[in-house]
Amino acid sequence: MKSDSLKLGPQNAPHRALYHALGLTEEEINRPLVGIVSSYNEIVPGHMNIDKIVDAVKIGVAMAGGTPIVFPAIAVCDGIAMGHQGMKYSLVTRDLIADSTEAMALAHGFDALVMVPNCDKNVPGLLMAAARLNLPTVFVSGGPMLAGHIDGGRASFSTISEAVGKFNAGTITEEKLKEYEYKTCPTCGSCSGMYTANSMNCLTEALGMGLKGNGTIPAVYSARLELAKRAGMAVMKLVEKDVRPRDIMTGAAFHNALTVDMALGCSTNSMLHLPAIAHECGIEINLDIANGISEKTPNLCHLAPAGQTFMEQLDEAGGVYAVMRELSRKNLLDLTCLTVTGKTVGENIAGCENLNTEVIRPVEDPYSSTGGIAVLRGNLAPEGSVVKRSAVAPEMLVHEGPARVFECEEDAQAAINAGEIHPGDVVVIRYEGPRGGPGMREMLNPTSAIMGMGLGSSVALITDGRFSGATRGACIGHVSPEAASGGPIGVVKEGDRIRIDIPGNRLELCVSEEELSARMQDFVPKRKELSGYLRRYAALVSSGASGAVLN
Repeated sequence: MKSDSLKLGPQNAPHRALYHALGLTEEEINRPLVGIVSSYNEIVPGHMNIDKIVDAVKIGVAMAGGTPIVFPAIAVCDGIAMGHQGMKYSLVTRDLIADSTEAMALAHGFDALVMVPNCDKNVPGLLMAAARLNLPTVFVSGGPMLAGHIDGGRASFSTISEAVGKFNAGTITEEKLKEYEYKTCPTCGSCSGMYTANSMNCLTEALGMGLKGNGTIPAVYSARLELAKRAGMAVMKLVEKDVRPRDIMTGAAFHNALTVDMALGCSTNSMLHLPAIAHECGIEINLDIANGISEKTPNLCHLAPAGQTFMEQLDEAGGVYAVMRELSRKNLLDLTCLTVTGKTVGENIAGCENLNTEVIRPVEDPYSSTGGIAVLRGNLAPEGSVVKRSAVAPEMLVHEGPARVFECEEDAQAAINAGEIHPGDVVVIRYEGPRGGPGMREMLNPTSAIMGMGLGSSVALITDGRFSGATRGACIGHVSPEAASGGPIGVVKEGDRIRIDIPGNRLELCVSEEELSARMQDFVPKRKELSGYLRRYAALVSSGASGAVLN
């Protein structure tokens, strides 16, 4: 065991003295030491129940003969951070989480880990750490929120976000807005649609790093506690068999995850996180791979914001395994990949039936024959850009209109609220990329305002920033290279025509090659005065097209 180098022999008596100071018995010290990485806090709704999940994991580890020891990971609530300076600190925490977990695990010689994340950056940050450390590891999330109920239907965080736009447009009253405020997020858990947190928790299952139900069992269900106990027991089997994350997260496993991503219609943020996790495994994923997978993967689910189904319904329909079983019927998955269950993907999904074909479409009758995410390239995005195709209105799949150019999110939001954006416009928000933001802010407030004001079927938005999983519409993010790195988005002028062709995977600035070349030759990107962590981050971060990893 890795911890033996800290525990055995006379020379390690000082270490043992400190273990005894923790109240550990000799029996506990002599067992495998299992770090339980808890992202519990009292500010993120998806994390407020994680203390109970952690307690259940500890029981499972102890039942299976290990010694569980808890240490923390930070978390930012993207919803609370949205629309202000705080959103600059969301994506950047992914690397802080990975780095701090590495430091804690190696400084204390743990033999194995159970990761207990839930929200947007915790899941990929801890998956990055798992790959980097390569200790036997199992994931169990805090689980999704139940959907809210309003006006006889279900609701989620995107509902309240778009309600602000409706209020600004005068189509609902302040009293109605207050009702949305109280009814759309009714329980703890990660917000109830297929947003980034739930996307990544589902993809953790697809990668093989979480047990069945990790992504879908609601946070408030007692089955979540049972799952946590089983995760604690499962990690001890991995210790016994010496199965490690890089045995599980192979190239084929990432191919499976991208395939499930396309079928579920996951958040565009998965196109940042999967490449970053793969990078830690020594595997490179480029955006072209995503389009190749999307071309042959049917989109089977339309969860919010793409449709009116929610995580609890996906769970009832059979969850991620049922989606994978559907995909396996078209031979779209590698069923030989190993998972934390100790079994292969094929063994895991055998017998998992699709229990609701309205929630999970049969593979013969999908929402579309292509996947939920598309990567667009062109003279405006030479390195690529990303759109959640499954959440785009059919009439906006191909669109051309005049550019309305803004140097930051706040300026765009003010123009939208003031009624200065009109049908046909293409809103361009730049200097919000990984380096230029810095931190690649999510643009949920502008996109929700556009939808809430009734412009979702006539206005597009492109940015070198990114979008919340709650965003819907013709919203194209991750435009690379970003403006701060000298990308063409930095030379777009007010009124330029921009053409979007999602089926054709193209994003074009409609000017001549000569004109674009002249603009690029004269272009000097703007620079921001930065300090603290953001200054270090901006100096080290790579393009969004390569996962915004730190070099």
